[in-house]
Amino acid sequence: MSNTASGLPVGRGLLYLIITGAAWGTAGAAASLVYRASDMGAFALSFWRCALGLLLLLAGRGIRPRLRPVEAGPVRRRVARAVAIGLALAVFQTAYFAAVESTGLAVATVVTLGAGPVLIALGARLLLGERLGVGGLVAVGGALAGLAVLTFGGSAATVHPAGVLLALASAAGYGTMTLLTRWWGRGGGADAAGTTVGAFAVTALCLLPFALQEGLLPHTAHPARLLWLLMYVAAVPTALAYALYFAGAAVVRSATVSVIMLLEPVTAAVLAVALLGERLTATTAGGTLLLLGAVAGLAVSESRGAGRQQPAPV
Repeated sequence: MSNTASGLPVGRGLLYLIITGAAWGTAGAAASLVYRASDMGAFALSFWRCALGLLLLLAGRGIRPRLRPVEAGPVRRRVARAVAIGLALAVFQTAYFAAVESTGLAVATVVTLGAGPVLIALGARLLLGERLGVGGLVAVGGALAGLAVLTFGGSAATVHPAGVLLALASAAGYGTMTLLTRWWGRGGGADAAGTTVGAFAVTALCLLPFALQEGLLPHTAHPARLLWLLMYVAAVPTALAYALYFAGAAVVRSATVSVIMLLEPVTAAVLAVALLGERLTATTAGGTLLLLGAVAGLAVSESRGAGRQQPAPV
């Protein structure tokens, strides 16, 4: 399989994104345990997630041997990338948490993750010239149907317009982050690790005022458990997952990225059954199978397409 302009094979980029989707799916279960162990709020959790993840990434860059120099462009361009992606990430996370509070987890999840692939597919077609084709459109449709079944199956969700608007804002932030990553990745030479570090720094600064107002230091009767959970959230679904995400999203078509990321609710559903005692229903199983089928179909299509041609730099 041919390499992309950034030097990462598309097949490896797909693997990175699959790992990312699975890792992101564990964040919800970990957050639930954080809330049970303390009075920490959503903004404070998001801040510590980004701040501790940033420290882990910086530590990793400090001890990792530099095998070859990375051409990431002038400092001004790298700063602009970090600010743009960091702001998009802050909107993505903050608007989603606000949507959950306004209209509930089910509606916020299905609107954010459902609108994301649609907005990204439109943006990729208009701005990047990427086409999904008939098979890709069918896969996206199947993924959205699976997400709806997985989220709404057996639930009595209540829809509030303000919460829907917040979820759409979250989807727009997610879409912007994905499209920008793909745009710069097609040009070649983008430093995924540097992008992740810069984005986390910007996002943490954006979240800090809200976290301070909410209460930065939580009260807990189980400090050791809380610290372990925070370190897990910072290390696996944050530092590791976002580093892999930015590397994979730079070489894989944007719409494919958005559908693969729907592995997040699949992983969350599996963990809810396995660890949190929730019951496995027919709708949960059906939605999971639809989503996994769509992800597998798009991954195969992406791999075959990469074997035929390389993406042209912009």
